[in-house]
Amino acid sequence: MRIILLAAVSLLFLVPAQAGAPMVVKQSPYSVSETLDRLTTIMQKKGLTIFARVNHGAGAKSAGLDLKPTELLIFGNPKLGTPLMQAKREIGVDLPLKALAWRDDAGKVWLGYTKPDTLKARHGISGRDEVFKKMTGALDKLTSAAVKPE
Repeated sequence: MRIILLAAVSLLFLVPAQAGAPMVVKQSPYSVSETLDRLTTIMQKKGLTIFARVNHGAGAKSAGLDLKPTELLIFGNPKLGTPLMQAKREIGVDLPLKALAWRDDAGKVWLGYTKPDTLKARHGISGRDEVFKKMTGALDKLTSAAVKPE
């Protein structure tokens, strides 16, 4: 029984790495802060709006808790987001988009974001496939550029 339970729990940790995972996660050769600095610069050059940057590690520290470096970037493009909100206003809970950079227990840095198709399914939006396709392509290019070794 213990082996079956251990196997089941182990599978839970494998699910995010599978193709159907709701997030895209890329390893970064840079620190958490540098990864988001790079992403911010790239996004600003492309005309995206940076709404906020949240330092979860600093928030934890202010509460007397420890958290490995973890930062969130909140960004968007009203030309893409607005048509989605016109289709289904509730998607506004997931917009603007977000990218999370964090350092894991092994010291590796990761950059992740929710797949646009996950948002499409979560909110049941149809008829806006081109918008989701553009978002998917843009997020892949922008995040890949941010974690590209120099």
